[in-house]
Amino acid sequence: MTPPTPLTSASGTEASLRRVGGLEMLTWAALDGGAQAFVTTRAGGVSAGPYESLNMSLAVGDEPRAVLENRRRVAAALGADLADFVFSRQVHGAGVRVVTAADRSSGAFALDGSVPEADVLVTADPAVVLAILAADCVPVVLHDPAAGVLACVHAGWRGTVARACAAAVAAMIRLGARPAGIVAGIGPAIGADRYQVGPEVAAAVEAEFGAAGVIRPDGTGRWLLGLAAANRLVLREAGLPDGNIHTAARTTGDGLFFSDRSVRPCGRLALVARLRRPTQEANGE
Repeated sequence: MTPPTPLTSASGTEASLRRVGGLEMLTWAALDGGAQAFVTTRAGGVSAGPYESLNMSLAVGDEPRAVLENRRRVAAALGADLADFVFSRQVHGAGVRVVTAADRSSGAFALDGSVPEADVLVTADPAVVLAILAADCVPVVLHDPAAGVLACVHAGWRGTVARACAAAVAAMIRLGARPAGIVAGIGPAIGADRYQVGPEVAAAVEAEFGAAGVIRPDGTGRWLLGLAAANRLVLREAGLPDGNIHTAARTTGDGLFFSDRSVRPCGRLALVARLRRPTQEANGE
């Protein structure tokens, strides 16, 4: 593994780019205990054209064989099998699905098998690898190391307004987690300086978040929305200490991650996460 490149998070804790199994991925040092959690970059895959090169989505028009090879490479980097992965049909909401080993392979090899209509995946089973896809929306990983509970969240503006992250915390609590013990990693998303939205979106955000400062007029009759900041607020209001929330200082559209607002069509990054087995922790994996 090459030395990580430090990236300052909003909470002051470093996120970093690491070489994992030959792939460059982003992760958070704060999430290393008891779990593996990575966000894929664009590099290291076999997809071509606008999907170059590590596109992880089967739903954007890329060649399926290329996507499956990309997914196998990410699985191998984690020391897992693609059959261990669980993907959902993301619908920009706050639907939650708690998954176990019985759900392994859901959506991993074909869209038809995806977990239906869930933007939040939660597990307490180390046999499962959770996978969330994004290309400007916010990918969020949540882990309570004491309870052994893990969640991954996909939050665009609709999911943010619906408080998908709070739904994830609530589901984790039902599995034994405590908000004060949950550590969160907010992954790369569209920057607040680029995410221009119209009056309908602005009204929905303002109705939910009031004067919290997550949206502001840009002087052209439109608004700029800070998705990462809004989700940080949702997590704080769900009971997470501010110091437990780590926002990577990277945004989509910087060339390292896919960005749907920068070019269409485009690929999708993946947030992939799994609980460590006791033998992995003992071996320092």
